[in-house]
Amino acid sequence: MCGIVGVVGNAQATEILLTGLEKLEYRGYDSAGIYVQANQGVDHLRKSVGKIANLRQQITAEDQGTCGIGHTRWATHGKATQANAHPHYSQDRRFYLVHNGVLTNYTQLRQKYLKQVNFVSDTDTEVAVQLVAYLVDQEHLTTFAAFKKMVQLVEGSYAFALIDQQNPNRIFIAKNKSPLLVGLGKDCNLISSDAMALLDQTQEFLEIKDGEIGIIKAQKVQLQDVQGQEVTRESYQVKMDPQAISKGTYDSYMLKEIDEQPAVLRRIVQKYFSDDRIQIDSELLHELAQADRIYIVAAGTSYHAGLVGKNLLEQLAQIPVEVELASEFGYHLPQLSKHPFFIFLSQSGETADSRQALVQIKDLHYPILTLTNVPNSTLAREADYTLLLHAGPEIAVASTKAYTAQIAVQVILAQALSQEKELTPSKPLAVQQQLGLAANAMQSLVDAKEEIQALVQKYFSKQETVFFIGRGNGYAVALEAALKLKEVSYIHAEGFAAGELKHGTIALIEEQTPVVAFILEGQTAAHTRGNIREVVSRGAQAIVVSQRQFSQKGDQIIFANLDERINALAAIVPMQLLAYYAALERGNDVDQPRNLAKSVTVE
Repeated sequence: MCGIVGVVGNAQATEILLTGLEKLEYRGYDSAGIYVQANQGVDHLRKSVGKIANLRQQITAEDQGTCGIGHTRWATHGKATQANAHPHYSQDRRFYLVHNGVLTNYTQLRQKYLKQVNFVSDTDTEVAVQLVAYLVDQEHLTTFAAFKKMVQLVEGSYAFALIDQQNPNRIFIAKNKSPLLVGLGKDCNLISSDAMALLDQTQEFLEIKDGEIGIIKAQKVQLQDVQGQEVTRESYQVKMDPQAISKGTYDSYMLKEIDEQPAVLRRIVQKYFSDDRIQIDSELLHELAQADRIYIVAAGTSYHAGLVGKNLLEQLAQIPVEVELASEFGYHLPQLSKHPFFIFLSQSGETADSRQALVQIKDLHYPILTLTNVPNSTLAREADYTLLLHAGPEIAVASTKAYTAQIAVQVILAQALSQEKELTPSKPLAVQQQLGLAANAMQSLVDAKEEIQALVQKYFSKQETVFFIGRGNGYAVALEAALKLKEVSYIHAEGFAAGELKHGTIALIEEQTPVVAFILEGQTAAHTRGNIREVVSRGAQAIVVSQRQFSQKGDQIIFANLDERINALAAIVPMQLLAYYAALERGNDVDQPRNLAKSVTVE
């Protein structure tokens, strides 16, 4: 959520800020703004509601400078208005600030220190910048001392970037829980909440850790820790092909990323296999093998991938697994087993709910593994172990290829753990071969776009409610399919365990209500067929997704036979396409759905 970009020491600051913000559009936002400072003491503030394109229209030839900050906002305090957009400024127009995160004590700070201030926004962020001005004016502090004291007074999550009109060519920064990093450029330095925003300027970055505060100048980066001690650390390289974050010939990132999934599966196999041997850290596998229970912690789509992972780990590695919602787990810690092991699933590696839970688990000194798509992300850095998804940049807000990559990596992990424990499963899984077959099945499904589009036109054009049902992995897929549809089409959609329909939900079935049913396992196929007959007899329109060996005449979507434990990889693909085409039918922005953000960095 939200994006920050900043630059010091480059005469093209305005364009760098705008371009960087455009590269962060995928994170989700409702307004944007930039503040640019020129060497002559001239400065420019521009803010707008809506897309970056609206902001660009405000920029004139005079809006240039060498130092600036920019921001895309996702509303948490106050509506999407120009006044609530960042950057925010102090009453005397000396200080300008952008902020990601949520300040939980801003009301108390406003009452204690700022009763005489005329606020122009509804945001928590304005309190922070007004507080800096107050501390400079009333306590006669330097800008850095005032900024530092403000950071000590606020509570909650933040990534701050502040510019002082009277101290040009420097940006004051601070971080706690929300992502922020420094880009080391040629004759300039930059900041951003995501390296992707700066890759056209640099591939060399400096990590900023929680509690750190600093001053960024064109030729120098000064950092301090919470004790005020100087911090020095080595920079790191981010190697990413700029074409990977381009839509290429596609009209949308979502469709591009759906199409990339077969290639992602093949890449994962290449990364994690050497000949027939799985390449995973032996120390990680040894520690996993000592656990008496695994806890998978995740949110949203990653949670649904965790449900599939639970079945894989329990069946292949013969170890109990619990899947927990990060937002609940962090505040309602269950009774843990004696030797737990924790796996955090996150596409971005910055999910605030997951990080809040991870911090608690670290304090308890339990081992942690993060599965993420983003190396050097917060969850990757703070875990004991990391396995990368190798899915490539995922730009569309609705996750597709990261979901299937999470399942694929969990398959490999489960198999590796089984081998580490020297188990002999009653039903062995030829992982490398099955992932190859899954990639082929997925390719056939992404090539069947016209058939999926026809289904959407037939069943979904005029419907406002859709139900998805399944058993086993089919239930997990039903949850993810419903999420995808509601995310991008705004159709009300719910996923249910098929057997639960008759325990209440069947009362909602009306004439023409679409019910999508997944037949993904032999032992419950007949039961789910019975549930389909129940809804059809009440007027529902059934759309059946089945694996070929369980299919029957009339099933609308049939895919190639796979091991039942991994067929969720294929079953989800037509549902992603279904959501995509349903969104197009309604004229929605499939890449940036309303009210949603790609990286959820607030709790």
